[in-house]
Amino acid sequence: MTAAGLRRLERVLWAIGVALAAWCAALVIEARFFKTLPVPPPAATRGDGTRGTSGELPGDASTPRPIRPRPAPAAGTVLGKLEAPSIHLAATVLEGSDDATLSRGAGHIEDTPFPGDNGNVGIAGHRDTTFRAVRNLRPGDELDLVTAERTFHYQITRTFIVEPTDVYVLDPGPAPMLTLVTCYPFEYIGHAPHRYIVQAVLIDGAP
Repeated sequence: MTAAGLRRLERVLWAIGVALAAWCAALVIEARFFKTLPVPPPAATRGDGTRGTSGELPGDASTPRPIRPRPAPAAGTVLGKLEAPSIHLAATVLEGSDDATLSRGAGHIEDTPFPGDNGNVGIAGHRDTTFRAVRNLRPGDELDLVTAERTFHYQITRTFIVEPTDVYVLDPGPAPMLTLVTCYPFEYIGHAPHRYIVQAVLIDGAP
């Protein structure tokens, strides 16, 4: 390759690098902005606490979800805050588990109960951003789900690994529950093949 060709290649590579850096910076700024959003007032429209049994657990790529039988907040609507004091986690919880929503914060999994309803509230997050520290949660640690209505205190009962099709982890239990879903392994390059699950039971703030 000639010297002129090498210079053109260098300029192209520099342009690509600058564009990628700008894109990454925009994602970080957007995520930090959503993290600082306050807890909104109670939503006028709530779901009915039911969940479809088909589909897959949210992951690295968008996963179509069954349509909710009743109206729900629009995707991206702020529902509250998820806090885990033991790992210094504080994440804004938005409605939906699509890629666009999870790039901004944690996402309330469609067709699971809303905070304050009976059942199993499902929340997803990306393993390399919002839920990076989730790997350090242990049974006995506490989780707080803060909404405009009240703060719900949960205690973790178990952590385990499942396949993306194991949607049974979102089934309701004998008591109100909270289930966190993220991809696994945490350091995997590309679309991770498994899901890391954290389950907790409500200990204070009953619906």
